[in-house]
Amino acid sequence: MTTTPRTGTRWLLRRPTPDAPARIFCFPYSGIGASMFNRWPRFLGGAEICPIQPPARENRSREPHFGTYQHLAAGVVEAIEPYLDRPFLFVGHCTGALPAYETAVRLATLGLPAPAWLVVSAQVAPHHCPYDRFLDLSEQELTDELAELVGQRGAQPDPMLIELALRVLRLDLGASRVYRREEPVRLPAAVAVVRWTDDPEVTDAQLRPWQEYASEVRFVDLPGGHYDILDAPAALRELLAGLAATTDGTR
Repeated sequence: MTTTPRTGTRWLLRRPTPDAPARIFCFPYSGIGASMFNRWPRFLGGAEICPIQPPARENRSREPHFGTYQHLAAGVVEAIEPYLDRPFLFVGHCTGALPAYETAVRLATLGLPAPAWLVVSAQVAPHHCPYDRFLDLSEQELTDELAELVGQRGAQPDPMLIELALRVLRLDLGASRVYRREEPVRLPAAVAVVRWTDDPEVTDAQLRPWQEYASEVRFVDLPGGHYDILDAPAALRELLAGLAATTDGTR
């Protein structure tokens, strides 16, 4: 693998700055891309937000889908390796937590730097997958869900854009449907598990099995619902900035 930055930043929303003391790599959930983080700030404290852009969506819509979270992790590792020269975190919400975890596993397997923290939000542990209420929804129900979410974000649902999003969502749900770890693979990183207090999709009991994935696991309750993460609420910003500020990069 190369150790110098290349033009392959299609995996990132933007090329990381060279002087940030820490980086936070953010993984989008199913059916969306790096635009999920459009309302997030560029920096949290001194840590730079670095959204991951998977293929088959947004500016990468002409590229083949990644197929599995393991394949996605392989592409991410190759792309971000030049930027692992300082402390960093991984953040994944809902299904985005799964490729974030797989990327951390791949880094450890290759002997590359590990994230100081893996932050997983509203997602059951890999050995309890597949778990996603969208997996049991019909085509019309998925369409209605997407339209409702667009409306909640203050926009008017456009049938053509909904159909494009539905195409990506179908492919991403295929990756979720085949994903499962038979048993936990522990990470050298610490793990922070976020539960949103108004989120009915994942309970505290369903999140507890993450405690098997690292020697240091922190469980955090944040106010809000399942999609409030899109606005980077103050409590989440404080959590991530604090984790980034306290890491010394030795994990």
